[in-house]
Amino acid sequence: MTGPANSARAYDVIVIGGGPAGTTTGVLLAEKGWRVALLDKDRHPRFHIGESLLPRNNPLFARLGVLDEVRAIGVVKAGAEFHSREHGTAQTFYFAGALDAAEPTAFQVHRAELDQVLLRNAERRGVAVFEETRAVQVDLPSAPGGTVTVHSTGPEGDLAWRARFLVDATGRDALLATRLGMREANRRHASAAIFGHYENADRTAGRDAGNIAIYWFEHGWFWFIPLSRGITSVGAVCWPAYLKTRRDSLDAFLDATIALCPPLAARLAQARRIAPATATGNYSYQTRRAHGPGYLMVGDAFAFVDPVFSSGVYLAMTGAFEAARTVDRSLRAPAAAARFARAYERRMRRGLRMFTWFIYRMSAPAMRDLLMHPRNVLRVVDGIVSFLAGDIYRANGVRWRIRLFQLIYYAKSLSEPRRSARAALRRRENVHPTA
Repeated sequence: MTGPANSARAYDVIVIGGGPAGTTTGVLLAEKGWRVALLDKDRHPRFHIGESLLPRNNPLFARLGVLDEVRAIGVVKAGAEFHSREHGTAQTFYFAGALDAAEPTAFQVHRAELDQVLLRNAERRGVAVFEETRAVQVDLPSAPGGTVTVHSTGPEGDLAWRARFLVDATGRDALLATRLGMREANRRHASAAIFGHYENADRTAGRDAGNIAIYWFEHGWFWFIPLSRGITSVGAVCWPAYLKTRRDSLDAFLDATIALCPPLAARLAQARRIAPATATGNYSYQTRRAHGPGYLMVGDAFAFVDPVFSSGVYLAMTGAFEAARTVDRSLRAPAAAARFARAYERRMRRGLRMFTWFIYRMSAPAMRDLLMHPRNVLRVVDGIVSFLAGDIYRANGVRWRIRLFQLIYYAKSLSEPRRSARAALRRRENVHPTA
């Protein structure tokens, strides 16, 4: 959707970014009666990584009115598999075993298709969507209640957009965090990803056909994600020390990396990569603050964590629901906007903390042991399944079981101090390699 160059460019809210965070925020604010403009630098559909969803996404899709559309483009995902050569086994956690099994499956999707579904839904629901419109400068107010001005370039030339509030949903571009100097690389979990899409991979049949498979290997972990049309997404999230060893092309490096994990390599023995390999660096980062006068950051524009638990789209969309509520309240009561924004950030950080606790320890021997040989004492395994399903915000018994699992983890780590210390030292060397 585009309008004449001199048409109304004054809105209540400007959203920058047309991914799940931006489109969800836009729809919910438009429902409240606010005039919302969404600016996206790309023309959809466009490629994006982040193809594995969680069961707790489904109620959000239903609330937005797109669940049937997502189902039509998705592959059903019944659970998550973890494969460990060290243990000589694999363990599958089925979402049907969650404490609340109302959502026993999730979906694997081509993100280009999912994002297009969400963007067109935003248009239908009253959001003014402007594609191929890149925000190049943002002028923020000095106090709540002021005017935000966004300068853009696009098909209509250079334009200025004014609004009472700005939502930064620019994903890993992290527009505001970068320009305000608030974006920080995650020093505890530095990593990068290399990935590709394949045809004719060896995919499981039956109930497990759509499961995501996680393979640990000595330099990080792999994902194996079955998508529609017979395509499989395969990628490696690796430590910086390993990435520094690359001397060949990215395609050759991905092939060599896959060869380091024989069980995964066997599933790709007859497969063909259908496009050049892709890489992305600075994979995990955070932002010192998610808000300020007249703006909020949502989704990956605020923080991005290692995708081992497929949390990206879920955190983006749950953040968008909270962001829309916060912006709505702030527009109606500007004097209390800072208080509303602080509450928003606290809730978002709480969810991030739960995921990052697990992510920081995924390479630890104690974590692998517990995941490969789970014991459902006091339904703690069911609590872990609930966590894997994205059920981290509700007061339904998940959080105290996660705390119990954490205590079990610490006890196991302390019971094998030398093994734990060696693993911790190796992790530090891999995350912070010498030149």
